[in-house]
Amino acid sequence: MALRSALHKAGAACLSKLLQRDSPAPDERKHACPCGQTARYRELRSRRILTVLGEVEITRPWFLCSDCGEGQFPFDTELDVERKDLSPGVRRMLAMVGAEAPFDHGRRQIELLAGLAITTKAVERTAESIGEDLVRREKDAIDQAVQLNLPGVTGPPVPILYIEMDGTGIPVVKKETLGRAGKIDGQPAHTREVKLGCVFTQSAWDKKGYPIRDSDSTTYTGAIETADEFGKRIYLEAWNRGWERAVKRVVIGDGAEWIWNIADTHFPGAIQIVDLYHARQHLWDIARRLHPYDPTGQQRWLDIHKPKLDEGKIEELADLLRAPTPATPELAELIRIEIGYFERNKARMRYPDFRNQHLFAGSGVIEAGCRTVIGQRLKQSGMFWTVRGANDIIALRCCHLNGRFEDYWEGRRAA
Repeated sequence: MALRSALHKAGAACLSKLLQRDSPAPDERKHACPCGQTARYRELRSRRILTVLGEVEITRPWFLCSDCGEGQFPFDTELDVERKDLSPGVRRMLAMVGAEAPFDHGRRQIELLAGLAITTKAVERTAESIGEDLVRREKDAIDQAVQLNLPGVTGPPVPILYIEMDGTGIPVVKKETLGRAGKIDGQPAHTREVKLGCVFTQSAWDKKGYPIRDSDSTTYTGAIETADEFGKRIYLEAWNRGWERAVKRVVIGDGAEWIWNIADTHFPGAIQIVDLYHARQHLWDIARRLHPYDPTGQQRWLDIHKPKLDEGKIEELADLLRAPTPATPELAELIRIEIGYFERNKARMRYPDFRNQHLFAGSGVIEAGCRTVIGQRLKQSGMFWTVRGANDIIALRCCHLNGRFEDYWEGRRAA
């Protein structure tokens, strides 16, 4: 470690030498100012920035506009350190650790693995700043999508393309829940819902006809936002993944109304499937209410009703649910609501048809995504987020998990 520290110091000294700029030549002493006028060279100025080798000193020309009084350092812009104390390499590291773990844990990782002394606040600010830039870029792309100004995505046909959507709550600070009702009547809300979507592809199935998800084909997008805003977001992700080239298109979700509204609006003609395991859970809930504290009675009831669901015979299932007279008004209301759920989604529950097409009938991919993308980072003990901060980290995590993190930095460097 001592040898590494010495080598870093030597490297920082060499880098400082490379980052010294001389006074510009006479024909280079003018620079365009954003105000529309011309800034003129005044002097050389020095500053220190933290790089992956440690602190270095850069010296560069300073230009001043006499009209607006703003000074400029074109060399800072060239290095992507304008108004920043950290080099792009260090910011990239902090964004990575900030996306993966609590900010103080990230600080300790950077100190141990890179030998850089960084504050916890620097990790937080940098990770959220990069996430904010990603959010801004996503918004620009979504705005283009809304205006139908999308570039064509070329490539071979996609046999089957899936879209899955779900929501999961994350803890937020008190100001983010003002005026919002909680899950329990009379109690305030303590969480906000993150809407998360994923896109993946399928090209084959096994010998028994069960579908096989294409390896490394899953990408994610999500945010705390309205269903209308999220619909545009997931549409853009699907488009980028080749929605127009897909031979067969499938949307899978639970029974949430906002999911199917998005499917109807943005993905007309797609096969819609209600997650089979979520539908079974509805039957379990009924069984527990009809036969409380009676596991044998619950199982006996399920043995009669569950096959109808698995066979896609939703009309017969609804008739079975209507047959007995519930013992209490509360049970009658529960049965009425559940019958409505099954009848409303009957076209999305033709599971034998879906199995014959070798399609997935479960939303396990997005449920795992809610744990991996959201839960592992934003739902740890003691965490409370602002909506803005949470969305910044979600954007950063999706970018990283989608394999686009390096593309982002290449884009910054090119710009």
